[in-house]
Amino acid sequence: MDNRAGEMQVFVRVVEAGSFSEAARLLRMTPSTVSKLVARIERRLCVRLLERSTRHLSLTAEGHVYYERSLALLAELDDIDRGVMQGAAATGGTVRVTTTVTFGVHALEPILPEFWRAYPNIVVDLSLSDEIVDLYFDRTDVAFRTGTLQDSRMTARRIGVSHRKIVGSPAYFERHGIPATVDDLARHNCLGFNFRRLAPVWPIKESGRIVDRNVRGSLLANNGETLHRMALAGVGLARLADYHVRDDIAAGRLAEVLSGESDEEPLHALFLGGMRMPQRVRAFLDFTVPRLQAFVAG
Repeated sequence: MDNRAGEMQVFVRVVEAGSFSEAARLLRMTPSTVSKLVARIERRLCVRLLERSTRHLSLTAEGHVYYERSLALLAELDDIDRGVMQGAAATGGTVRVTTTVTFGVHALEPILPEFWRAYPNIVVDLSLSDEIVDLYFDRTDVAFRTGTLQDSRMTARRIGVSHRKIVGSPAYFERHGIPATVDDLARHNCLGFNFRRLAPVWPIKESGRIVDRNVRGSLLANNGETLHRMALAGVGLARLADYHVRDDIAAGRLAEVLSGESDEEPLHALFLGGMRMPQRVRAFLDFTVPRLQAFVAG
């Protein structure tokens, strides 16, 4: 492995200490190891950097150049480290966040004004999409996702469980009736998503396990907000998260059918970096996660 910066540090310490033995003591290395490292530098550069005698060391002309350039480079490396550390520790900068349209509109966006009152120097770069994005490729800091975790490179903080409900409006039920069994869904207009499969399915609980049921409908959309609006308009049935429809159910605008037959999925905040994440990302997660947990729990 190339460790020229480490070799430079040893060389600088030898020059400043005036001897291999004193440099070795300061570096907690053996004198022979220090001598071999300096000799390795000289072999690589094909020049002699130090004139050695029994009483003292002196720099050659090339040694003076290498010493001065090494000091400058090591100082620059220190500046880089300090700059990155200070940037990570500052509660400012941009946090790139992605989540589904529904979760973003109903859960995340309402708490952002309070977040900015606490952290006015943090910019939230928010993307709402029900498509799955690659955190590495899109350089995303935090993703709120529903479903089973699959990417072991990312760290997760659990938000809660998203319980799915099959809902329709009173107007729809008046025209088409209320499905009494899962099999009745075959004759209903089931609104679905278009980003998972060509043939839309609804995961349904049957005999204690989840089974994908083929459904048909007049609408396939790429986000839950569109399905929600069409369900309210009486177009058909929709399978939506409980936090998405609980106010509508309480107000009588929507009603749940086949209660207990739909599925549930875990909801997590995913992020990169683990314990070494920038402070701006940590501040965002520490602020939002507890509030989102309370929201999902209802």
